[in-house]
Amino acid sequence: MSDFGDRTGAALVVGGSGGLGLAIARMLASRGSDVALTYRSRPDAGVAAADAVREWGRHASSYALDLGGAPATTDAAAVVDAVVAAHGGLHTLVYAAGPHVPMTHLSAVEPAAMAAQLAADAAGFFAVVRPALPALRDAQGSVVAVTTAATARYPVRDGLSSAPKAAVEAIVRALAAEEGRYGVRVNAVGPGMLTDGMAARLIGSGDLDDAALAAARRNIPLRRFGTATDVAEAVCFLASDRAGFISGQKLDVDGGFGV
Repeated sequence: MSDFGDRTGAALVVGGSGGLGLAIARMLASRGSDVALTYRSRPDAGVAAADAVREWGRHASSYALDLGGAPATTDAAAVVDAVVAAHGGLHTLVYAAGPHVPMTHLSAVEPAAMAAQLAADAAGFFAVVRPALPALRDAQGSVVAVTTAATARYPVRDGLSSAPKAAVEAIVRALAAEEGRYGVRVNAVGPGMLTDGMAARLIGSGDLDDAALAAARRNIPLRRFGTATDVAEAVCFLASDRAGFISGQKLDVDGGFGV
């Protein structure tokens, strides 16, 4: 499969050194795309992710980007400019960033914590996608935001994560409506419970115990959790020409949790 073999420039995976982001970066490379990716605080993870892309014979580059910091807007624009200069263009932007978010009832969340999460996630997404629009218009490219299945069916204690992701999805729909005239498509993928990525961090931190995991499986018609590869498949499909008439949509990868 070589969905991206004839594309000019690279795909930029924001958060490409993380569990989901790395799976997406590797799959994009396996399907013919050069890949640029960002990491938040670990240069070694960025180097390792870029090396994983090169294993597929593709060009790769990595950049530090902390969307929760004060100069996020300036930093994001600089990264986009660097990617376009290094790779000769940008055909796909994948937003797969997101810090660890503890599961807690909204009544226990401080307003400042919610404001910080909205800034890091929703405003962070916009900080990257806004400067990328000129290059994406030139390429008639695609944006895919990795959000959450929790915006369709709410799991208790997930508000600190799902509320900012809902804002990201609203921006996705708005951009799809406004950028379609330039040939730019904008979609979202909503992961459900996974054995890697955010769910793995929640399990490791103890936010989800055995009883909670058993209950989660019972709420999933397929009675199992997904993987980062499942999410990467959805992202790469939406970014490819096979989804050329799909825009403004959200594809939940959740084993049927939302039905």
